[in-house]
Amino acid sequence: TVGRFERALEATDRHLEVACTRIEPASKQQLAIIFQDVSARKRAERGLRELNETLESQVVERTAERDRMWDTSPYLMLIVDFHGYFRRVNPAWTAILGYAPDELVGRHVNEFVVHADHATTIDAYETAAAGGLPTIENRYRHKDGSIRWIAWVAVPAGDMTYATGRDITADKEREAELAARTAERDQLWTLSQDMLARANYGGGMSAVSPAWTQVLGWSESELLARPYASFMHPDDMPATLQAIGRMAETGQPARFENRIATSQGGWKYIEWTVTPERDGENFVAIGRDLSLNKAREAELEQAQQSLRQSQKMEAVGQLTGGLAHDFNNLLASISGALQVLKLKLQRGQYGGLERYIDVGESSLRRAASLTQRLLAFSRRQTLDPKPVDVNRLIAGMDELVRHSVGPTIELEVVEAHDLWLTQVDSSQLENALLNLCINARDAMLPDGGKLTLVTANDWIDEGGEHQDMPPGQYISLCVNDTGTGMPPEVVARIFDPFYTTKPLGEGTGLGLSMVYGFVRQSGGHVRVRSEVGRGTSMCLYMPRYCGTLQAEAAVDAVPASAGQGETVVLIEDEHDLRDIVEEVLGNAGYRVLTARDGPTGLQLLNSDMRVDLLVTDVGLPGGLNGRQVADAARLQRPGLKVLFVTGYADTAAVGNGRLAPGMELITKPFEIAALTYKVRALIDAPLTP
Repeated sequence: TVGRFERALEATDRHLEVACTRIEPASKQQLAIIFQDVSARKRAERGLRELNETLESQVVERTAERDRMWDTSPYLMLIVDFHGYFRRVNPAWTAILGYAPDELVGRHVNEFVVHADHATTIDAYETAAAGGLPTIENRYRHKDGSIRWIAWVAVPAGDMTYATGRDITADKEREAELAARTAERDQLWTLSQDMLARANYGGGMSAVSPAWTQVLGWSESELLARPYASFMHPDDMPATLQAIGRMAETGQPARFENRIATSQGGWKYIEWTVTPERDGENFVAIGRDLSLNKAREAELEQAQQSLRQSQKMEAVGQLTGGLAHDFNNLLASISGALQVLKLKLQRGQYGGLERYIDVGESSLRRAASLTQRLLAFSRRQTLDPKPVDVNRLIAGMDELVRHSVGPTIELEVVEAHDLWLTQVDSSQLENALLNLCINARDAMLPDGGKLTLVTANDWIDEGGEHQDMPPGQYISLCVNDTGTGMPPEVVARIFDPFYTTKPLGEGTGLGLSMVYGFVRQSGGHVRVRSEVGRGTSMCLYMPRYCGTLQAEAAVDAVPASAGQGETVVLIEDEHDLRDIVEEVLGNAGYRVLTARDGPTGLQLLNSDMRVDLLVTDVGLPGGLNGRQVADAARLQRPGLKVLFVTGYADTAAVGNGRLAPGMELITKPFEIAALTYKVRALIDAPLTP
């Protein structure tokens, strides 16, 4: 026998294998010993052993890692055979679908898949069995009955398929919501009656809705082929492009209107709302056709105008009826006085004639006052502004106001000390004040109340509560009452002509219009404060006059024979009036040359003779009114003095109611003494610029 053993030589780190055998015959008692160095083999065995240990450790570690992933993965994991039966599932199935592993293992997958997805699922397993790598999406039924979408990735190994599934239900819901929104947007895009478009700041459109064709008639290809500016009305293009450019700079939406061309050659008003997109290059536009609205607005405006005209004609009917009555009374008085005078003169009865002359003159003055009130309503009366002390004017009207408002109204006057002067037509201011007092009285009937007249000096600052009044110094005259007051909607309309809150037949709606017209023509303003149940305050603001108060001249003090042979050119188209004025001025000592129209009068003025004064009617036939004749004559005679004679004077004739230096005006009807006084005063007055 052979004996074998190994020995390690520690000093040299080597291994020896020792083999011993007996040498025959045994009687010799000899041994054969063989030493073999096996160090290399030992090192290889040790390395192999260490490798095995490492591999076993890694296998254990990977297995543990796999198990952890299997147990903790948020994704569904399964092992299924090629026939579709569950072999193993991870805990995520319970978390995602509600099933415990033992409820799944051994059962067919399609027991839990929505029927509509069975074929897709079976195809996936057949693909895996053939060595393919299927990826599918299908719907699983949750244990609670709800549906979950799962996206699968599978790989075959042996006779099994290993698959991982991700719950994509939320993604599918978002996709469905997005698809629904997209479908809704597409439906809105298609069905919207508004014109929708996507355009860029370079001037082109990339998409337009069908409404463009419906509204404008252009096809989609025509719209997309041309710059959008080419469809705009030339007058609207600058403002439109400016609004789009401003939107591009600020990133803020914009709104505007413009006119867009139709394919038939017309224009339609479109209201646009444009919103920039985040890319900084494009914007979305929504356009609404305003054509129908514009037409309705025009119809409404026409209806309102018709209504206003109807109301106006009703008021005019009331007004003319009252005027006819008043004028007939005045004419009856004048006619009666003249007939009595004629009868007495025929009979040689000369006593008491002055009485009938006074009756005629009184009626004439009343008729003149009535026409002036009508002209004040239309703001066409020519003002005769002079410095006025409003406190003194109120004091002079005290008795008239008290008589007009009656005994049930308590009147109080609160005067400002050192009240500034104002330059207005005093007679028109008296009419305005009386009108306001009568309105205040009516607001306090039948129970009565308190009427307070207040004057004050006022500074109007820029940006204050009176924002539409130029800043400066004003005197104010306020008429305050304790009457019924007015709601805001009535206050907003009280100055409208023919607007009245009084019962039918009791008011024409002209009074406050006259007041407003006079004050505005005088450079002032009217302010109203009113509250239902607490009364009304009507304040007239008139500019301060910084000059001095002039003494009133007595017209009757000027003798009729004041003329000294001065030459007066008289232009008047009314034959009788021209003859009367010619006789009056001739008797007063003037040389009078007459003409019946503007061109004839201008021929006289363009001659070489001396002319000291032009007396002309404002409204003349022949193509030239009185103001035009005067202006033309002053080109050759810069110092020519002019007296206008008129029943009213429009803006073209007297320059907004204010006359140039060297010009005066007398209003028909006038007294002879007033005419001769004006003529003498004008001739004697120095011509100041």
